[in-house]
Amino acid sequence: MRPGTARVRRRWGGLALATALAASLLPLDVAAAANSVTVYYQPPSAWNATVNVHYAPDGGSWTAVPGIAMEAACTGWRKKTIDLGTASGLQVVFNNGSGVWDNNNGRNYRLGTGTVRVSGGTVGAGDPCAPTPEPTGATAEVYYHTATRGWSGANIHYQPTGGSWTSVPGVAMEAACAGWVRKVVALGTAGGLRAAFNSAGQWDNNNGADYTLGTGRSTVRAGVVTPNATDPCGPPPPPDTEAPSVPAGVTATASGLSITLAWSASTDNRGVTGYEITRTGGPQGTASFTATTTSHVDNRLTPNTRYTYTVRARDAAGNRSAASAAASATTGNAPPAPTNGSPLGGDPREDTIYFVMTARFFDGDESNNRGGSQHVRSGNAANDDPMFRGDFQGLIDKLDYIKGLGFSAIWITPVVLNRSDYDFHGYHGWDFYRVDPRLETPGASYQDLINKAHAKGIKIFQDVVYNHSSRWGAKDLFTPTVYGVRDEQWKWMYSEKQAGRQYDPMVEHQGNDPALTPAQNALAKGRPYNGDVWSTTVPAGNQCLNWGVRNGTSPEGYALYNCQWPSPTNKLFPADLYHQCWIGNWEGEDSRSCWLHEDLADFNTENATVQQYLIDAYNRYIDMGVDGFRIDTAVHIPRVTWNRRFLPALQQHAVAKHGEKGKDFYVFGEVAAFVNDKWNRGSVNHSAQFFTWKERKEYSPDDVRAAIEQYDHEQLLGTGGQPTSDNAFLRGNSYHTPDHSRFSGMNVIDMRMHMNFGNAGNAFWNGKDSDDSYNDATYNVVYVDSHDYGPNKSSVRYTGGTAAWAENMSLMWTFRGIPTLYYGSEIEFQKGARIDCGPTCPLATTGRAYFGDHIEGTVTAPDFGVVTGATGPVAATLDKPLVKHVQRLNQIRRAIPALQKGQYSTEGISGGMAFKRRYTGGGVDSFVLVTVSGNATFTGIPNGTYTDAVTGDRRTVTNGTLTANVSGQGNLRAYVLDLPGNPAPGKVGDTGPYLR
Repeated sequence: MRPGTARVRRRWGGLALATALAASLLPLDVAAAANSVTVYYQPPSAWNATVNVHYAPDGGSWTAVPGIAMEAACTGWRKKTIDLGTASGLQVVFNNGSGVWDNNNGRNYRLGTGTVRVSGGTVGAGDPCAPTPEPTGATAEVYYHTATRGWSGANIHYQPTGGSWTSVPGVAMEAACAGWVRKVVALGTAGGLRAAFNSAGQWDNNNGADYTLGTGRSTVRAGVVTPNATDPCGPPPPPDTEAPSVPAGVTATASGLSITLAWSASTDNRGVTGYEITRTGGPQGTASFTATTTSHVDNRLTPNTRYTYTVRARDAAGNRSAASAAASATTGNAPPAPTNGSPLGGDPREDTIYFVMTARFFDGDESNNRGGSQHVRSGNAANDDPMFRGDFQGLIDKLDYIKGLGFSAIWITPVVLNRSDYDFHGYHGWDFYRVDPRLETPGASYQDLINKAHAKGIKIFQDVVYNHSSRWGAKDLFTPTVYGVRDEQWKWMYSEKQAGRQYDPMVEHQGNDPALTPAQNALAKGRPYNGDVWSTTVPAGNQCLNWGVRNGTSPEGYALYNCQWPSPTNKLFPADLYHQCWIGNWEGEDSRSCWLHEDLADFNTENATVQQYLIDAYNRYIDMGVDGFRIDTAVHIPRVTWNRRFLPALQQHAVAKHGEKGKDFYVFGEVAAFVNDKWNRGSVNHSAQFFTWKERKEYSPDDVRAAIEQYDHEQLLGTGGQPTSDNAFLRGNSYHTPDHSRFSGMNVIDMRMHMNFGNAGNAFWNGKDSDDSYNDATYNVVYVDSHDYGPNKSSVRYTGGTAAWAENMSLMWTFRGIPTLYYGSEIEFQKGARIDCGPTCPLATTGRAYFGDHIEGTVTAPDFGVVTGATGPVAATLDKPLVKHVQRLNQIRRAIPALQKGQYSTEGISGGMAFKRRYTGGGVDSFVLVTVSGNATFTGIPNGTYTDAVTGDRRTVTNGTLTANVSGQGNLRAYVLDLPGNPAPGKVGDTGPYLR
């Protein structure tokens, strides 16, 4: 900006200019001179009819404010030809003649000669109004509906498949007809493109996912892409009255309680959009299904029953063919129902844990795959990657893979029936008494998984949620009724009510309902039945104010209404069962009694009815024989509620059901503290170690009042008033019986080590610093990254490098705590990928991607960490360096009890990550000296013979001193003392890429 002009920071703000300007005003009407520039400008849609250009040629003076009027060029564009004289360029700004300026955020626009265009803050070359020659080769004809957005015109910013993006803001689209613009894009050899649209700085990029378009004509309207579309600006096509041909060759083949149908494709003058299947027979009566392909699997049928099917074809106009010839099949015997299992029992510290998101691990049966209503929008459809893809059959199929890695426990994400638009992860529980059918198939129920895992010596730790349900409440406790209306705008959203029908995620809308428009079908596709949760009439007992009163318009132009969406503050939920607020302070009392997110309706866990609902629900899974619970969002329930209600209930039930094995039921809570402090920003109530302790005083019998009393009491005591313990520490070289008399019953995930695993040394020293404040830190679950975060609250999967991963593993497998690995980390799966972005990007691009492609094939694992045969892609996976590393670490840890259950000390040790550990009990006495990634000297240790489990090196100590030499990141030494009746195991496993 020239001297004397005030700098303006807002792009569309007023431009304060000095009034005494030296003007160098050119004639208003000049032909293009030899040295000139023709400026095209696309003003914001809110500007009035006047548009001025105010400019200064290089070395010259500015025009008088407000500049020179620009003339109309074509729809949405103004132009002006400026004679530059001897100048080679100029600075320009624009205004609407009423004090509103575009000065490129105070930088002015710098232009050269020739023809230039300015749009959305970006300078480009060329005449946007020039007719575009029809391209040759492959093309995409794109129509965009500007009327939906209230735009006067639009640019298309695009990237042909395999090519580069256009320069921002893209290419101007030409007016086609009222409310529509058009652009024909040359694709060359590409088979399609990604695109976003903009106008005057406003963007439509499909909520961050961009639009995927193919060749031929496509329309984009209100966020919906219609491929192979009719011309929206052409004459309406004649009505389609011709029905498709009758499906031929229908066959029905039974297998167990499933029947698979197949038929030949029908033909139609304008294209078949789907098929309608009618089933008769059996106690279920007549039923109908839809399919978009020429096959369908009908599951969960009655045993030894004959079923008959006919198929009709349907086109976009709703024309239906006659019914096909009938095909019948008879189901077989039902598989025997698995009996309730029994937990394996035993000290959980003897285990190492493999953490899987069941729906993303391995697809054992495609019949239960479901994409949901976000299948297309998320980009998952383009990858043929439904969010519910993996299942219990997949886990059963890969138990030998997990055992071959050396893991003896699997932590699986929640199994209860979920209800939300994007719920593959399991944390949107709706029916807590039912396993989600998208995870089960005949012969591969949850009980089958538990029993088959136990048969291989592998425990199941089930992720459970006590803090919240889904936004649709919890079945048989409370489900909110929202306002809904099946008018022309909303009938795609709200299922037509059917008496007695309830939500079933296995039955998804197929997107070919003749009552809906193509755009509405696209929005409705994948949505399960929801007629059970909406009403136009005010329901009995409603507390939501202004029921059904219009309160705005959605970005797509749909009318919005009060009480249309569940929320903590609109009183759709009863206060006795659900909390009624949003969290304001994550380290405040409200973080224990308010909603985390709109999809996580916060239970009032101080209410006795809620408590009993959850206790009874989770007792069912204890009955099934699970070995422990990982408790999600444990910090968001007061400790006094855990200690009074939930923990005693599950402990008592486990023992009553399973006896001595029930005493080993392992509970570890997620007390998320994403800071490096020993105490979470000084708040003891929000720190992980706090939850490992019993209460030290009596509180009010009323749970709500007790929660407040406890919070205030402990905050007043502060960090200095909290209990301490030496349960994790040796006394000299001696193990001592730990004192668990003050243990609450809840162990925790070691969040402080997790936050510091960007560097193994930091994790080690931070872990040690906190260990006196846990009841017993040897029971902590330790991991580097998870389905939520990487170290230091990173939003991407760990990307520190292979050697750093090896070092982290070496520390986790030898230091106190229970090592845990998130699925795929053994091959650095998706390293650097964003862990989660919801439905705004494809799952395949995230840390929650499908892992199955890497473990296809067979594995034989006769023992933990031992593989005797593998075929297919899994064989290559098992040959990766970190796989070899974790296999050997598991073998070493299993051979040395002190590495599993030992107390530790760093007294008398010089070195970096170096420590001694000992466990004594039940006839076992195990003592080991460990150093990771560097040399260490141990003094004051018992004399005797020590053998390194990594190399087999034997040392005889006579003066209480041993120096261990080790080099290489991730390498370690573990010198085990020969003791009477407890000899050192010698070298364990084979020399590997890091342990050598």
